[in-house]
Amino acid sequence: MTKEKKAAIETAVRAGEFIKSRLGKVRELSFKTVRNIVTDVDKKSEKLIINRLRRKFPDYSILGEEGGNRESKSVYKWVIDPIDGTTNFAHNLPLFCVSIALEYKGEPVLGVVYEPIRRELFYAEKNKGAYLNNKRIYVSKTNKLSESLVATGSAYVLRETKCNNVDHYVDFIIFAQGLRRFGSAALDMCYVACGRLDGFWEADLHPWDTAAGYVIVKEAGGRVTDFSGNKYSHYEKETLASNGKIHRQMLNVLKGRGKDIFTREYLLKVKKGISKNGQIK
Repeated sequence: MTKEKKAAIETAVRAGEFIKSRLGKVRELSFKTVRNIVTDVDKKSEKLIINRLRRKFPDYSILGEEGGNRESKSVYKWVIDPIDGTTNFAHNLPLFCVSIALEYKGEPVLGVVYEPIRRELFYAEKNKGAYLNNKRIYVSKTNKLSESLVATGSAYVLRETKCNNVDHYVDFIIFAQGLRRFGSAALDMCYVACGRLDGFWEADLHPWDTAAGYVIVKEAGGRVTDFSGNKYSHYEKETLASNGKIHRQMLNVLKGRGKDIFTREYLLKVKKGISKNGQIK
């Protein structure tokens, strides 16, 4: 185990247990936007994480959701989400996590996600596999979108976002077996990595939302791109993660429009991606 992975795991678990101890005890809640909230626990969790990582790696840069940023000349950067799923946490809904990633020259090479309620620790290092509580994990083998369970999220303020995901949501309700919205992109990606979900897509994301999940999905055998199938970057807004087998099918759906779903125009638009039995290829 590298010293960075050991530190990230220990720190994520420590922060996660702190967050769990504060569930239902939020003292301060403020709004970054109309619907994007931050609690006193987010801030304390980020402070805990940054302090621990800085003590061990004082020269590394840091990017944190709640503003705990530090730039340096190092080729390494920690990318931190102190609570991914803050809205769930603030409503006493036990579905949230701590997400810590490490970049090397701009590429995420280490991802750690800790879900404290079930005490599930997901982690992965580049070229070393993905794990859940020290057991190797892999993506699912499902190869048909119609037999797949997928998940998504949405922008905090739909009316102010160009890609508000509503049309995509409608399309996937029709083409997938089931669709879920859990409220934590990091957990969604971990669930793809361990086979609980077959795919996940979301737009209007930030680096701390997906950096750790990206490494975990890739090391579990999955695929991560943008909505056009281009190379993934956690600094871009779009993320499509899947088991790889349904990736092209999900891309085809993302190229369509929900309001045209039953029309001849839509079917002609995706004709090359649909087989005779109605399955999206």
